[in-house]
Amino acid sequence: MRGHELRYDRAHGARIYDYILGGKDHYPLDREAGDAALEGWPSLRTSMRANRAFMHRVSRYLATERGVTQFLDVGTGIPTSPNLHEVVQEVRPEARVVYVDNDPIVLAHARALLTSTPDGATAYIHADLREPEEIIESEELRETLDLSKPIGFTLIAMLHFIEDEDEAHRVVRQMLEILPSGSYFALSTATADFAPEGMRNVQREYRARGEAMNLRKKSRVERFFDGLELVEPGVVQVHKWHPDALREMRVADEDVAMYGGLARLL
Repeated sequence: MRGHELRYDRAHGARIYDYILGGKDHYPLDREAGDAALEGWPSLRTSMRANRAFMHRVSRYLATERGVTQFLDVGTGIPTSPNLHEVVQEVRPEARVVYVDNDPIVLAHARALLTSTPDGATAYIHADLREPEEIIESEELRETLDLSKPIGFTLIAMLHFIEDEDEAHRVVRQMLEILPSGSYFALSTATADFAPEGMRNVQREYRARGEAMNLRKKSRVERFFDGLELVEPGVVQVHKWHPDALREMRVADEDVAMYGGLARLL
């Protein structure tokens, strides 16, 4: 199994994300990487916040508008309230959520992800997306979710950490294969389309510290949804996906470097 050993000798994407968003679960090398990335592109914090808000909106949309009560969130990251189960159980108390991450720090804080309503359930799997069999074959997945009924599969800010395009498509396909018809797939991933110089600076700082950063154009992001039914407005910058008018109206396009989309499995 990859990624299950707590390492202090290098920065980690989830902990950099936590640091930039004002969290407390990170180490000096993560802070150093975060500061360097922010120096290279000061809008990175705005972009990360927009991405977090996208996760909230897409999960709430699935629970309220599409009636989804089962969720699989891969690449959960360090728990920061409100987490996905808190969002969906607010409207669907019976919702069941399985979280997946490979960072031991997330494992150490997994109790924060297991605060389900009495009517619902949450579970945590310590596994790596690059080895989807770990997730697919886990007891936690099959004991928590009914794989014969629709599931909302969320992959938020994860795929840009997989450099190889073939590998990224392989793991997505393997995960989608276990989901029944009527399920939904939500994705967000980094791009340099709107702030090319700034995001190249961020990419350089991440790579210098051993962390991958694949910046995809819109057409490459759309390929992950091939064969699925995209929900309007399709693949867009995350702050433009079913925006909250009071919040997203103040976000400039050039300050958001993430594409997002949602699609239904036919």
